[in-house]
Amino acid sequence: MFAVIRTGGKQYKVAKDELLEVERVEAKAGDKIELPVLMLGGEGVETKVGAPLVAGASVTAEIVEMTRGPKLTIFKKKRRQNYRRKNGHRQDLMLVKIVGIAG
Repeated sequence: MFAVIRTGGKQYKVAKDELLEVERVEAKAGDKIELPVLMLGGEGVETKVGAPLVAGASVTAEIVEMTRGPKLTIFKKKRRQNYRRKNGHRQDLMLVKIVGIAG
């Protein structure tokens, strides 16, 4: 069985016992969180598509650890204008393990 969930403005296809790196939410490592389900499906299971969410379905995930993404360098330049800007960004992420899919 699989589910399509939405978190951090992105959609992910997940299955039970899968590890997933998503954008950080307000929680601590070891906490369990509920994620909204957009679609349910799999072998031997009727596919359900929500509008926008599947009623009565939920995905439970456990937060394994808080991590950070790779460091990105943002460099802007306009030639012959003496304009240069250098900036950086590092996204806060968390590693979650899908504990169960109920639907």
